Amino acid sequence: MPDDDSPPTRKIIHVDMDAFYASVEQRDNPDLRGKPVAVGGSSKRGVVAAASYEARAFGVRSAMPSITAQRQCPDLIFVKPRFEAYKAVSRQIREIFSRHTDLIQPLSLDEAYLDVTQDKTGLGSAVKVAKVIRAAIRAETGLTASAGVSYNKFIAKLASDQNKPDGLCVILPEQGAEFVAGLPVRRFHGVGPRTAEKMAKLGVHTGADLAQKDEAWLARYFGSWGGYLFNAARGIDDRLVNANSIRKSLGGETTYFDDKKSEAELRDALEGIIELVWDRIERNQARGKTLVLKARYSDFRTVTRSRTVGHIIDSRLEFSQLGHSLLDHILPAEMGIRLLGLTLSGLVGEQGGQDNAIPQASFAFDAIES
Repeated sequence: MPDDDSPPTRKIIHVDMDAFYASVEQRDNPDLRGKPVAVGGSSKRGVVAAASYEARAFGVRSAMPSITAQRQCPDLIFVKPRFEAYKAVSRQIREIFSRHTDLIQPLSLDEAYLDVTQDKTGLGSAVKVAKVIRAAIRAETGLTASAGVSYNKFIAKLASDQNKPDGLCVILPEQGAEFVAGLPVRRFHGVGPRTAEKMAKLGVHTGADLAQKDEAWLARYFGSWGGYLFNAARGIDDRLVNANSIRKSLGGETTYFDDKKSEAELRDALEGIIELVWDRIERNQARGKTLVLKARYSDFRTVTRSRTVGHIIDSRLEFSQLGHSLLDHILPAEMGIRLLGLTLSGLVGEQGGQDNAIPQASFAFDAIES
């Protein structure tokens, strides 16, 4: 039995809107309802920013090149993103959250952590709070949200994805380790395709496999990240819901099945990354002064090039120009490049001041071109 001075078990909710961009478009245009919709550019260089569930049934997903998405789903309807509309809905959702707690940590326009250990309305149950929030979102925005309810952030986020779309999943403290044990490691936050592949080669496929490894083994193969994996495999996460944390960077990278060698190929590939990352920058109202280009050669040697300017990078044109100027520094690439990425760092809010700094989140993502 814990002593009387033990802190109460935290009550954490992770709310994640369902196919947010695409759902807003389907809500606002009845002709799109029930049809496969992709938000993004339809050009050769375009990238899918979001896909409706009807499109996902054909394998269409975010970060996929538009030309690939169109091939997989010939009836796919492309819609240009309307960030002002998404931001307006996000403000509505945030207001709904604030009715129940001040401890809100947004990850993007469409998802957030909430600590409702002491909820404002006195419902006393995180499950009840989650149900009320989801009902309010549906009634006031016409959209659906999925929620995960648990005792820490790691499991709450996993749970929110468990019964999508329009689902609710509750994981109690005594269920945490067993829940994690049954999941593929690819579901763990931060485990991308390359890390999952490395784990598979080491015989680690599930949370249960990971839990069999001690900290020394994990440190040997995964360095400083080993401690996180050790705790995650046991359902342990002590991170607080921090409403005041500051995001440091936002970016994206793409791994290619076929190495890119010619300048034309690399310029074209970079344009795809620029479009997708700038969409994320707009989505999160992010601005910064430093841009970093990452490139991995066919022999897995990785290089980075960066540039810091004396002002806020505030337009897609400048973002693109800087990206291409950084690419100049690694050309020619006769060996071939298998990965390209761009990251904007030193982030501040739209006004460019630290008072407008935006919430912390990890938005570097790992896409694979197919």
